[in-house]
Amino acid sequence: MAKPGILEVSDPSTVAKANELKKELQRLIIAIVEDDDEVLVQTIDRARETLLDLKNLKLKRSLSLKFGNSISCPDEFRCPLSKELMKDPVIVSTGQTYDRPFIQKWLKAGNRTCPQTLQVLSHTNLTPNHLIRGMILKWCKNQGIELSTSVVYINDEGLTEADRDHFLALLEKMSSSLSEQKEAAKELRECLHFGLFFGETRDAIPQLLTPLSQSNSNREVHPELQEDVITTLLNLSIHDNNKKLVVETPLVIPLLMDALRSGTIETRSNAAATLFTLSALDSNKDLIGKAGALKTLIDLLEEGHPLAMKDVASAIFNLCIIHENKARAVRDGAVRVILNKIVNRMLVDELLAILAMLSGHQKAVKELGELGAVPCLLSLIRESSCARIKENCIAILYTICLNDRTKWKELREEEKAYGTISQLAQNGTSRAKRKASGILERLSRAINLTHTA
Repeated sequence: MAKPGILEVSDPSTVAKANELKKELQRLIIAIVEDDDEVLVQTIDRARETLLDLKNLKLKRSLSLKFGNSISCPDEFRCPLSKELMKDPVIVSTGQTYDRPFIQKWLKAGNRTCPQTLQVLSHTNLTPNHLIRGMILKWCKNQGIELSTSVVYINDEGLTEADRDHFLALLEKMSSSLSEQKEAAKELRECLHFGLFFGETRDAIPQLLTPLSQSNSNREVHPELQEDVITTLLNLSIHDNNKKLVVETPLVIPLLMDALRSGTIETRSNAAATLFTLSALDSNKDLIGKAGALKTLIDLLEEGHPLAMKDVASAIFNLCIIHENKARAVRDGAVRVILNKIVNRMLVDELLAILAMLSGHQKAVKELGELGAVPCLLSLIRESSCARIKENCIAILYTICLNDRTKWKELREEEKAYGTISQLAQNGTSRAKRKASGILERLSRAINLTHTA
């Protein structure tokens, strides 16, 4: 009879091997106990090795279904998060089915999207999927497998001791051959529930990064391997408890910067997304900025690949919330790159938000004037129906107006021809109205002074 929480498949060869190991262990223990004099160290070592072999065999036997070693479990019966046979399948609001403990862990971490579709969940209620549950029970019965309704968890996150052992085995493979590294990295990427173990296991993140750190000195990194490792870092960084741990691991930021420069486009996008999630902490923002990551992000933004731009822009925006990183971004050429993208109507909303943030820096204001930002921003106000875009445009123009009087003529001509600023002063958001009114007041004051003179 299977133990509770264990899927056990009877394999005659496995049973025979286990019996042999038990007999050998019994013989060795008797030799150790009955030897009143000095016990040979080799005997103790052999007993330890035999015990370990027996443990591994038992683990392999109990997890044979989980890892597909003896019976192939239908994909539709596996939880998309754990990759294991579901014991308590439940449906989320998008209609996708997951094993209850693993989707509960996903939700507990603060996620409010469906892991598969990435759609926002309209609610977090979990509905038992009785149809799938019945199909799984029928399949298990046909295979001669006893499926318990309970699992022996080591915590409330839905993780077992077997999961921990398997996690550690995967980390060990990251220092092995290329084929084993690729296999382990792929599984670590897919098993989102291993995030807890990274926080609990000493040197787990450096072990994960071993293939990438080795490549710097010995060989080129395999693109698929790099992508899986970087994506695992992204999955790990999503959880707030891991953000500080990840950034303070010395290799992380340099390897993310390497990925931004030389990975596949998905790797580069995921590296940018990782920096974005990590920069949620202000202390991380400073560390990432000091490491020089902004320059790498700006270079990737300038390349303009549509699959990466949004993640890159999000990372730059988050990092530039602190004053020190605004100065770094301006120094590294962000104003020119961002304005060029806006002129070409690429990711206008997101990039305008960054530009509005940077416009508080004196050097940025000067660059905006030199690069011809005023007519671009005015045309966006006329063209766009988005209130946020109009608001950020007029906020940047207000800053330019305060610091560069040579641009007042362009603003007056715009107002005379189209009434762009006065329209926004009447119909914009409260912030847009305030900024537009401020510009009009200064232009009016300048005209009055001219007449007086």
